[in-house]
Amino acid sequence: MSPSTSWSPPPLLRFAMLLAEGVVRLLTRMEVTGDIPAGLRGRPLILAANHISPFDPVAVAAAFRRLGVYPRIMANAGLFRTPVIGPLMRWQGHIQVDRGEPTAGNAVTDSVTALNGGAPLMIYPEGRIGLDPGMWPERGRTGVGRLVLATGAPVVPIAIWGSHEVIPYAAPTGMWPMVGKSLRHRPRVRVHVGPPVDLSGIDAARPGAAQRIADRIIDAITVELAPLRAGEPDVPRFTDPSRPTETRRARPRSAR
Repeated sequence: MSPSTSWSPPPLLRFAMLLAEGVVRLLTRMEVTGDIPAGLRGRPLILAANHISPFDPVAVAAAFRRLGVYPRIMANAGLFRTPVIGPLMRWQGHIQVDRGEPTAGNAVTDSVTALNGGAPLMIYPEGRIGLDPGMWPERGRTGVGRLVLATGAPVVPIAIWGSHEVIPYAAPTGMWPMVGKSLRHRPRVRVHVGPPVDLSGIDAARPGAAQRIADRIIDAITVELAPLRAGEPDVPRFTDPSRPTETRRARPRSAR
């Protein structure tokens, strides 16, 4: 697949990512490892990350700025309905996801258009902040699989760890005491870029192909996440009391 036009990030997106890096430097000690292969830069690309905290978008934006990548982001509709933040998200070129609504399919259509236009696209395949008790990635939703089937864009897995120590799951409730603690102690946040996901052998014509692609992507993210939390393989060292847990979407982690 080749882009029909060249994606040029709007100045507001560049500024927002610069601001994100400033916030990350203030609140954390962030490490970014891995890189986007040169052959995948400047072309349609899906960046797929695990989701463990409301702070993830800020941390990942700062990481992408360090890597020189400016993606459009698929984000929950609630952000777009927020005063000030919503218009800013639209002006930055991000894509609204109306989960559970009749218009939910628009996000896939808009994302295909973005990828066809040459933009890298950032997506959380789990579709929400994961609630797995061990904070491992949950089973992915089919949206990312449908994007791959529609565009043929390669997928790069992004693993993040430590962002759950910066602000709570229930933010803004309880946020400021935790921000104060982060200012004092600056927790370590790690973002790692893995190699492109191997999606070979998946028959696009067979029913369930989108879910199989999503599962393959989640497995790849899990493999990249494991070294980031090597000292916390089962139970996270830090527990956020505001974060609920459930197991109905748990994904087997044999690759761990």
